[in-house]
Amino acid sequence: MFAAGRLIPVFRRRTQEAPEDPPQVVVKPGGKGRPTPKRRDAEKRRRQPLTAPANRREAYRRMRERQAAERAKVREGMARGDERYLLKRDKGPVRRLARDFVDSRRTVGSYLMYGMLAVILLSLVPTVWARLIVLFAPPLLLALVFIEGIWLSVRIKKLAAERFPDEDRRGVGLYAAMRAMQFRRLRIPAPQVEIGDKI
Repeated sequence: MFAAGRLIPVFRRRTQEAPEDPPQVVVKPGGKGRPTPKRRDAEKRRRQPLTAPANRREAYRRMRERQAAERAKVREGMARGDERYLLKRDKGPVRRLARDFVDSRRTVGSYLMYGMLAVILLSLVPTVWARLIVLFAPPLLLALVFIEGIWLSVRIKKLAAERFPDEDRRGVGLYAAMRAMQFRRLRIPAPQVEIGDKI
């Protein structure tokens, strides 16, 4: 507009407003203080480059280490009684019942080797009563182990027939008798029950 020879601006330029305060990042107490990384970035960090063996000796060394780790894994699984790692003779609920039945009691067979060792030591004593013990102890111990094996076999067959009538029970009696003759701490799979536990 023109008024009295002067140019009067109609539209005035506004003064530049001060910018608002920038948003501040509030860190929660106890937080990690950094943004969560993206999934693909986290996966990239986890990946490690695979390096080929430098020579045949290095390849054999890696193969032996891998096989040793696998064998250790299998041994641990067998000791725990994990069905995935057990031998065929140890698999199934019937065999597990037989193991628990034997492991829940003290057996004469597990002390047979100690008895035989005592007999050998007594044979070094030059007395009449020691010679009599050496003469009669071995057959007596073997007879006790044999009777105990028959008793365990009959009991476990009857118990397995009651609890698992539809499962294969062949050989479970001999399985229990043989386990009863092993040292408790050397049994494989390792005992999963304590002595005196009710089965």
